[in-house]
Amino acid sequence: MIKIKKGDQVIVLSGNYKGSKGEVVSVLPKKNKAFVKGVNLIKKHTKPNAQNPQGGILEKETPIDLSKIAILDPDSSRPTRIGFQIKEGKKFRIAKRSGKVLS
Repeated sequence: MIKIKKGDQVIVLSGNYKGSKGEVVSVLPKKNKAFVKGVNLIKKHTKPNAQNPQGGILEKETPIDLSKIAILDPDSSRPTRIGFQIKEGKKFRIAKRSGKVLS
């Protein structure tokens, strides 16, 4: 079960971008990866085409493994784990560190 969703604020725990913070752009559940804004960038060389008549070098985000990222706690801005709680028949994600409900 994937606990990280689009729009979550996350921090990178390991790798070249360790300590970087960003927002999850999209999640690939079958591959267990996510795209995070400003993290895991590559340079792609492109030929001139209709969309980009100039061509050149583009920076592009690539997916990062979910095991390398953690959600930021809304109170302390430190990494936290995710738990679930059922209130009034609805299931909510909560931050284990502070107990606050995540959006």
